[in-house]
Amino acid sequence: MEGSEPTIVSVDGRRIRLTNLDKVLYPETGTTKADVLDYYARVADALISHAANRPATRKRWVHGVGTAEKPGPVFFQKNLDDSTPEWVPRRSIEHREHASDYPLVNDGATLTWLGQIAALEIHVPQWQFGRTGVQKNPDRLVLDLDPGEGAGLLECAEVARLARTILTGMGLDPMPVTSGSKGIHLYAALDGRQDSEAVSSIAHELARALEADHPDLIVSDMKKDLRTGKVLVDWSQNNKNKTTITPYSLRGRIRPTVAAPRTWRELASPDLEQLDYRQVLARLARRGDPLAGLSAGHLASLEPTPERMAGFETSPQADDRLAKYRSMRDGSKTPEPVPGDPAPTSTGQSFVIQEHHARRLHWDFRLEHDGVLVSWALPKGVPTDGNQNHLAVQTEDHPLEYGTFEGSIPQGEYGAGEVTIWDSGSYELEKWRDGREVIVTVHGERHGSHRYALIHTGGRDSASENNWLIHLMESGRDARSLRSRSASRKTVGSPRRSHEKAVAPMLAVLGTEQDLNGGDDWAFEMKWDGIRAIAYVEGDRLRLVSRNGNDLTAGYPDLASIIDSVNADAVLDGEIVAFNSRGRPDFGLLQTRMNLAKRIEIDAAAKTTPAHFIVFDLLESDGRSTLRSSYDERRAHLESAVRARGRVQVPPAFDGNAGDAIRASLELGLEGIMAKKRDGTYSPGRRSRSWIKIKHHLAQEVVIGGWRPGKGRRLSQVGSLLMGIPDGRGLRYVGRVGTGFRERDLDELTTRLRRLERKTAPFLDVPRADASDAHWVTPRLVGEVEFSDWTASGRLRQPAWRGWRPDKSAADVAQETP
Repeated sequence: MEGSEPTIVSVDGRRIRLTNLDKVLYPETGTTKADVLDYYARVADALISHAANRPATRKRWVHGVGTAEKPGPVFFQKNLDDSTPEWVPRRSIEHREHASDYPLVNDGATLTWLGQIAALEIHVPQWQFGRTGVQKNPDRLVLDLDPGEGAGLLECAEVARLARTILTGMGLDPMPVTSGSKGIHLYAALDGRQDSEAVSSIAHELARALEADHPDLIVSDMKKDLRTGKVLVDWSQNNKNKTTITPYSLRGRIRPTVAAPRTWRELASPDLEQLDYRQVLARLARRGDPLAGLSAGHLASLEPTPERMAGFETSPQADDRLAKYRSMRDGSKTPEPVPGDPAPTSTGQSFVIQEHHARRLHWDFRLEHDGVLVSWALPKGVPTDGNQNHLAVQTEDHPLEYGTFEGSIPQGEYGAGEVTIWDSGSYELEKWRDGREVIVTVHGERHGSHRYALIHTGGRDSASENNWLIHLMESGRDARSLRSRSASRKTVGSPRRSHEKAVAPMLAVLGTEQDLNGGDDWAFEMKWDGIRAIAYVEGDRLRLVSRNGNDLTAGYPDLASIIDSVNADAVLDGEIVAFNSRGRPDFGLLQTRMNLAKRIEIDAAAKTTPAHFIVFDLLESDGRSTLRSSYDERRAHLESAVRARGRVQVPPAFDGNAGDAIRASLELGLEGIMAKKRDGTYSPGRRSRSWIKIKHHLAQEVVIGGWRPGKGRRLSQVGSLLMGIPDGRGLRYVGRVGTGFRERDLDELTTRLRRLERKTAPFLDVPRADASDAHWVTPRLVGEVEFSDWTASGRLRQPAWRGWRPDKSAADVAQETP
């Protein structure tokens, strides 16, 4: 029914006339224009975060997408026409013979208007416009993994994992999106220092390298006759004139599928499929946006001053964020830090508020972003009443070192007067819109947690362009509880519970007693043979997250007593272990608790093999981060905040030297010890020599890339597993393991590996003898072996199977050498 009455709606203060809401745009599923508009309204914050400030090309199906037998006509549109509402934000691009005006999908009103005109698909480039309309360098790299005839989504997922290894080695953090069509898009945030031509060149070389290593699976040439049975790694969408469908956009296919951000865990599933809009809505409401880190990345920074705007936007390569700061200070005359250039990039989220007794008393509010401290001066201080906003004048960016500065700036120098730290800590980013709005929740070490919004006043003249307002949204525990309530209905733009933002655990290096130089500066703990987990406790809610970001909560209901073991909301670092009948940690026994999905199986395993949580670090207590505290300080906080209860244990630090600790560990039948620098802080996600693990036996995590059948009665089962370790070139073969398996595990093992079978070897250098009867598998699964030594040729000598490591991903595996 196309004759339904028009409806007038108000979106972001704009009145929009909606017509033909009953029109069916997807006949196969009966999806109407009203359904499309509802979908775009509910994903608006997430979609806009990935599309904002980018020229949007639209594909419109004004008569619907049609059917497989009779597709509907599609209109490809770049330039805005005369009927476009005047309030739609837009930017112009000069082409060779003309200029085109493109809409910017910067607000919900524009997105609603696009839905009204049946612009189902929204395509954008990898770069953004700056505030003055200059085209910035790309802030993200994208690879389009497109399957040829005879290949499918699972092959694309395999290529994505191969590309992930290379991108991670380049220092990038790739994030997958199932395209809603046939393939997968792989995004990685960039720091904006390369232009589109350079990024395209890098992407092209990456595609060629993948093709060279895996010629039977991957092709980098666009010719269709080369793509049969293979996956095209399309690097060309990094060209500044090319576009990619924006994440969360619908597709104009027979079903209302979506370009849907996914997790790496999902890509490992043999049941991977494209998602439709209803599935995406449910996922977004339940778990947020897996791609949020992309839009909260390097180039979401503000550009506050005319000086920096002129410098950056006329020459993006000259993005010196601290040029203005340096021009105002002489390092020989002021104690303030005056670093060299350029400013480093950073993904940290620290904040500091400094009380500044200059000519006029004010407070400086600074947020770490894009390698600098973005700064505002607050003449009336930090607001304490949500009903009264304070002026915030944006000033020049400051170096990260300023976050710890206290001292007296001499008379005659800029900002002369006394500077003291009023509060500092970390913050959670909720929204950062260039020159318009910033919303953060700060977790201060002195004044607790508060949620603030910084809002630009809208003035563009020289007298007011740096004027903002700072608004207190929530304060103290009210902020935490309100954010918790709103998280149940959140999208990307709404608050997140602190425990839903996973902290990557700090990692240790393998070493020996000689690495400790006598050990006076070290504390010693026992090393527990289990799987690492971060526990997030907020009120009566618990979440357990593995090292590779998997949610373990449902698999360990017997660890609910963690909630009762803390005296405040907390983030705990520890190890999940299972004890045998002698009271010793048994990693093989813990294997029976892994990879269970059915509730009846989980409950049964919890009764027969109860899990315990060994807590050894406290990362946050009652909203206050302890990451910057020393080990000794964190240990003291841990012992006062956490008590042994139920299946939660807080083993004491060892009172003695390294030798005594090693001997005690042997006597207790433990895996080894952990030596931790007493003055060391906690470095999330980093492998640091502040933590050294000393093991009694050599052990190595390995990636499984194939298997060989057994002999005799094991002819139809796995006889040995073929193992590898990723290096800079690919997956290096390190040998096979055929001992240590329990008989009851062999059937499950064979079934599991058959699901991952592939035609070609994933290894670089597997010997012919080992390859002769091998069954190759996608190198996705991680296990652990014990062994006696490394051979001269880089193979494991006398390996024995210890078990699977579902808490690790293939990209995490590295050779451990003391």
